[in-house]
Amino acid sequence: MTNALLEDLSWRGLIYQQTDAEGLKDLLNNEKISLYCGVDPTADSMHIGHIVPLLTLRRFQLHGHRPILLVGGATGMVGDPSGRSEERVLQTTEQIDKNVKGIKTQMERIFDFKAENGAQMVNNNDWIGPMSVIEFLRDFGKLININYMLGKDSIASRLDSGLSFTEFAYTLIQGIDFNHLFNTYNCKVQVGGSDQWGNITTGLEVIRKTHEEETKAFGITIPLVTKADGTKFGKSAAGAVWLDAKKTSPYEFYQFWINTADADVIKYMKIFTFLDRSEIEALAVTVENEPHLRKAQTTLAEEMTRLIHGEEALEQAVRISRALFSGNLKELTADEMKDAFKDVPSVEMSKEEKGIVEFIVEASVSPSKRQAREDVTNGAISINGEKVTDVAYVVGKADRLEDEFMIVRRGKKNYKMIKFV
Repeated sequence: MTNALLEDLSWRGLIYQQTDAEGLKDLLNNEKISLYCGVDPTADSMHIGHIVPLLTLRRFQLHGHRPILLVGGATGMVGDPSGRSEERVLQTTEQIDKNVKGIKTQMERIFDFKAENGAQMVNNNDWIGPMSVIEFLRDFGKLININYMLGKDSIASRLDSGLSFTEFAYTLIQGIDFNHLFNTYNCKVQVGGSDQWGNITTGLEVIRKTHEEETKAFGITIPLVTKADGTKFGKSAAGAVWLDAKKTSPYEFYQFWINTADADVIKYMKIFTFLDRSEIEALAVTVENEPHLRKAQTTLAEEMTRLIHGEEALEQAVRISRALFSGNLKELTADEMKDAFKDVPSVEMSKEEKGIVEFIVEASVSPSKRQAREDVTNGAISINGEKVTDVAYVVGKADRLEDEFMIVRRGKKNYKMIKFV
């Protein structure tokens, strides 16, 4: 018997490793389960690289299963050595608590917490925190052999460069998490990125050692998302693409997705969106036959921005994008302009009134006064979306947005932000 959910995950390229593929298929065919994914609060926001396992968990929820979202208030204080070449800098309890709150808010955008199979959020500090060192060593340290732990890639890869006992113990602490959720919530499956395979299998080992022989639990990992050229996914020119609107604005978030290469866009639609197979395959045809229309990229950007930031933020991102494409900046508010142009070249100038020719030369918009006069006369200069064609025009307070900045454009695409000091 096949399972529609597993078939869909396989078609989307979301299954990398399974501990027992046939056993999991039988389980999903016979009951609705609880399953979990963990996120350590190493920052007060997740970035888009974090959300692939979470979106996969959401797919399980849409098929009637219950997702348990573990925020690692305890493991976040220890640090996962997986995929790292050096020790993490340990965070304070206060910073961890702040990070947990930020991540919870973002989880609430992805999952349904009110349905009959509503998502449940847990913090492993609730059961790890009260545990004494003696309890940890006696009840769990005895379960896992050192040779077993040394076989984990996340540990073996760090032996030459150095690994503290703190990070060495991380995999066992995560194993305690799986065991606790198994006992408390009848949670039978853990989902994680491919770098979590060692931690997941440690959890299964802890469950095996503390339960009857016929007890079954399962692990699934998801492949690392890469670009078609093999480079790392998830970074823009400005750095990581965060889910927090203060770190990566909805407009920047939208632009990240809309700039996806043709070679990657259908792959990303399968991984990140909840569009069904027929919709994605129809968009794949447009990539082949009408790539210049970028229908798939637009759909991907809309789906992801709506999911993470909501409909209103999506509408704002689209409005900014259209205004920039058309050059009609008058449609934008001062805040939208600031957002849209924060990465363009900028220059600081005084608030002193100046003639337009002198002003654009001083701002390095035009290279000389002769060229500046020509640019103004030819209608090549715009201030905040308004063309200036009079060489006698004086740039003053009325041109400053929020008395702080101004956007000057020369030609069709050469923008500069003027910051007034």
